[in-house]
Amino acid sequence: MSASNLPSATRTLLALSLAAAFGGFAATAVRDALHAPANASPAAIAAPVVGALPNAVDGQPMPSLAPMLARVTPAVVSVHTKQVVQIRNPFANDPMFRRLFPNVPQERINESLGSGVVVDAANGYVLTNHHVIENADEVSVTLSDGRTLPAEFVGSDPDTDIAVMRIEADNLQALPLADSEALRVGDFVVAVGNPFGLSQTVTSGIVSAVGRSGIRGLGYQDFIQTDASINPGNSGGALVNLAGQLVGINTASFNPRGSMAGNIGLSFAIPTRLAREVMTQLIATGEVRRGTLGLDTQTVDARLAQALELGDARGAVVTRVYEGSAAAQAGVQRGDVIVSANGQRIDDAAALRNFEGLQPVGSAIALEVRREGRPLQLNATLREQPRTVAGAQIDPRLAGATIAELPERLRQSGRVAGVWVEAVEPGSRAARSGLAANDVIVASSAGEFDDLPGFRAGFTQAPAQLVLRIMRGSRQGVLQMQ
Repeated sequence: MSASNLPSATRTLLALSLAAAFGGFAATAVRDALHAPANASPAAIAAPVVGALPNAVDGQPMPSLAPMLARVTPAVVSVHTKQVVQIRNPFANDPMFRRLFPNVPQERINESLGSGVVVDAANGYVLTNHHVIENADEVSVTLSDGRTLPAEFVGSDPDTDIAVMRIEADNLQALPLADSEALRVGDFVVAVGNPFGLSQTVTSGIVSAVGRSGIRGLGYQDFIQTDASINPGNSGGALVNLAGQLVGINTASFNPRGSMAGNIGLSFAIPTRLAREVMTQLIATGEVRRGTLGLDTQTVDARLAQALELGDARGAVVTRVYEGSAAAQAGVQRGDVIVSANGQRIDDAAALRNFEGLQPVGSAIALEVRREGRPLQLNATLREQPRTVAGAQIDPRLAGATIAELPERLRQSGRVAGVWVEAVEPGSRAARSGLAANDVIVASSAGEFDDLPGFRAGFTQAPAQLVLRIMRGSRQGVLQMQ
């Protein structure tokens, strides 16, 4: 039937419909024409082809991380901590103030979030970072299935930032620990955690470096560096390989402008080799005991390199060998320059101290040294790092004092850092200068330090005047040691 044979009403409706359809097109065309530049008409351009990933390549489905992550994510948990903090109100001791304001709070609760990884389903062991649970009065864990459980503190090691908790639950799923020593730069890795309090989040990248150290403020270091995003809240989460095995515990990201400036691809994880060693000791004894060579060193600079007939200004020159130490047994002498330990390059005194701090008691260490300019190989077996040292062995002005590592309760508090004066003999030289038992030495004119080995290392060149800043209870003071 032709249009002329349609009823009048039908012809009118059809005309209006066509006009409406054309009108939208025409209006768009007119609008574009009005906004187009008044240039010569270009040659016709083919419409761009929109690319899309194929579902398969050569008959094989496109790779996806989803199957692997389905096995991994149930083992990654969210860690919630609560800490009760006393509020110091200057008027709190005023009876009139207390009578007028009886309900003014005397404490507040700080809450924080982090991540953790179930590594032993049968016993309920969860690995996380020390800084995630530090100072916490209460810790709970939320599983991927939504269950929230109280967590029991097993032990932690602030120097490697590893902590172990224990939870009791059925149907836990754990991650197998891979050999992190097999990681190579360029290997693909995936980070799983709970950044910024969000639920489980997955980021991916590659291994940017292994054995990374020299980062200020992060204790003993042997990090895996990755460009996978690790943000606040990711700490304690999992870094896994493409087989879904745990290769590291995410611990930190580096950004000189602060975490809120965004990810710049510098993130760090503690390798499972180190995490396993620390975890084993924490579960067995609740603390970590480290091996030591038993010597003091200083960094070789250009002046020392020339005096010691070295080609390069690098290494750690031995300034003291302690009697009965592993170094003494191995034949290390004052003036030797250690340039390598177990094949690992030693550029300075800090590198040697970091290497020692990562080795368990009993480790066999092959030392490459320079003695009077000649290469020499020495073999040592590390002995336990002493927890206490007689003050006289450090400096005669400390005679009569016993200096120790901070007790775990003080270290856990996070309120003070330094070394602890375990005891002071009455009438001793240290006592006459005012040093007392239970003082915490937080600073010294001998140099900066974070722990007992660092405190001892500061006396490699004894200062002419020995001044100590101490904490006694809640008060600080300064002592001139005579």
